[in-house]
Parts: sequence; C-alpha cells; structure tokens
Amino acid sequence: MKISPLACVDSRAQLASDVEVGPFCVIGPDVVLGAGCRLYNNVTIIGHTTLGRGNVVFPNAVIGAPPQDKKYHGEVTFLEIGDNNLIREMVTINCGTAKGGGVTRIGSNNMLMVGVHVAHDVQMGSNCILANNVQMAGHVVIGDYVNMAGNVGIHHFVTVGEYAFLCGASRIHHDVPPYMKVDGADEVRGVNKVGLSRAGFSQEDIAALDEACRRLFYREKPFSVALDELDGNNGLNRHVKRLVQFLRQRDMGCKGRFLESKRAR
Repeated sequence: MKISPLACVDSRAQLASDVEVGPFCVIGPDVVLGAGCRLYNNVTIIGHTTLGRGNVVFPNAVIGAPPQDKKYHGEVTFLEIGDNNLIREMVTINCGTAKGGGVTRIGSNNMLMVGVHVAHDVQMGSNCILANNVQMAGHVVIGDYVNMAGNVGIHHFVTVGEYAFLCGASRIHHDVPPYMKVDGADEVRGVNKVGLSRAGFSQEDIAALDEACRRLFYREKPFSVALDELDGNNGLNRHVKRLVQFLRQRDMGCKGRFLESKRAR
C-alpha cells in the first residue's frame, strides 16, 4: 500500500493492499477501496462509499458527499462504484437519499471527464463516456454505452436509454430513446450509427433502427400510429422492439419521464 504521509486516511477505512493514495487526499471511515485503485492528490472520498477494483481518481474530485437535497436529514445512505472507472478532475458524486432508494450507483469502465456532477440516487450503467461539465440531477437512470458530449444538462427522473448519444450542450427533459442521437432540447437527430458500429452492431441492425427512426421521428403519420404499426410487425428486429418498448414505457410516464410517475411511491 502506497499512502502519502500527507494524506488523511481514517484508520477504519478499508483499503486493499495495493491502493495508492496521493498527498492531501481525505478518506473517511466508511470508505472501501478495492484492489488497484489509485488516487492522485487532493481527492476527497467520504460517506458510505465503495469503489471496486482499478478505479483511478484525479485531483479535486469529491466522492460520496451528502446529497444536495433538502429532504436529506443525515440518514445513512450509500454510493457504490464498480471497477475500472476513470474519474477526472473536479468530478462530484453524491450518495443517495432515503426516499430515492438510498443508493447512488455507477457501473464499470466509465469515463467521467472534468467537472461532471452525478447527483443523488443516479443509477448509471457501464462503458459510458461523460465529457466535461455534464450535469445530472437526482434520480436519473443512464443505460450502458451512453455517450454525452460537453455541457449536457439532464433533468431529474430522466431515463437515458443504452447506446444513446447526447450532443454538446443538450438540455434533456424527456426520456432519451436507446440507440438515438439527441440534440438541443430533446430533439432526436437520428440513429447513433457511429456508436453502434463501434459497439459491433451489424449493418442490418443499424439499418432496421434507421428505418424505425425515420418512421417514428421524421413522420408524416401521428407518432402513436407509427408506433402501433411498428409494434404490429411480425419478425420485428430485436433492437427495434426494444426501442418500441422504451417509447411505450415513456408514454406511461408524466412530462415525458417514466420515472416521474413513480415519484409519489
């Protein structure tokens, strides 16, 4: 274990034998750091926070701080982070709230660039890239392989489907369909063809999603009619079927956000 003598590590914290902690880091008593984690200087990790294996955290990141929520009154809540995440400078990640399930979760193999904020009760998948200054409100759900350009802002209770691409400075108020590119204020701009191709999707799958996108979002028919027509097709491509299911779930929600309908529960 390589811990700088200038770091402040609580004796009750649980650190794997090969963890590296740089100078002026602060590690709280309820923190667990897995094997291979590396903290540069001036990193703060507090709260009931668990990091898996191989995470790298850059200077001035604050991980596990209490949620910025007036409903929070000091309850014991948690932050769980998976393996091999790259957390760059000035990233802030908050613990959960009791009413939001009590846990903020981040998967594995994600890159969070400078200034990203992950608010309370966010549930993020794996293999996501969040560019500089992405700001997420509470209770947001992010699927796997999501890519967000700089300065994206996401409203609370929004769900972002897997393999979505959010263009720079997008203002996201509604659930983002999987596989799509979104720009501006929730405007679908087409299929995330580059991202899908890099992820190994076949040309047939991409073409099927492209056709579905044109029928749904660049339509001459009402959206509900186009959705019913797609849903009624025999042998519907499995990714298109997933897209249809997501959109139907979104329609069950409130204000374009499925999770909004669950707030009272």
